[in-house]
Amino acid sequence: MSSTEIIPDALIDSERAAYTERGGALWYCGSGLIVRDVARAMNAVGARFITITTYELAANGGFRLEYHWDLMGNLLGFDFPIAGNTMESIYDLCEAADWIEREVHEEYRIDFRGRGYEPLLLREGGVCGVNLQKEVVQ
Repeated sequence: MSSTEIIPDALIDSERAAYTERGGALWYCGSGLIVRDVARAMNAVGARFITITTYELAANGGFRLEYHWDLMGNLLGFDFPIAGNTMESIYDLCEAADWIEREVHEEYRIDFRGRGYEPLLLREGGVCGVNLQKEVVQ
């Protein structure tokens, strides 16, 4: 049985998200995807959370967060564009997301609703959003 056969239909319904194969991974993209629903579905099929990759979009276009999971040796990616700087946390559903959510918060000033952060992990006493600074502070 392939990984696409055991992913819940709710995630691959053509109106919510379609998947494509790219770079050795199956990528699920769609405006109807909800990160907490994805985390629940991945937990239900025994997938292993890997990481979140964050991209700042051009011209103040917000961010794109890519959530990566391993299912039966297959890499699954879920693409979540966000217009602002807020995303739901999945830490309570997947403890492995703890560090990377905190890191994304500190580096990109993205707030994950439903969790706390202090103290900062990477730059104790520093400020969030270091990757968004347009000038290097010395």
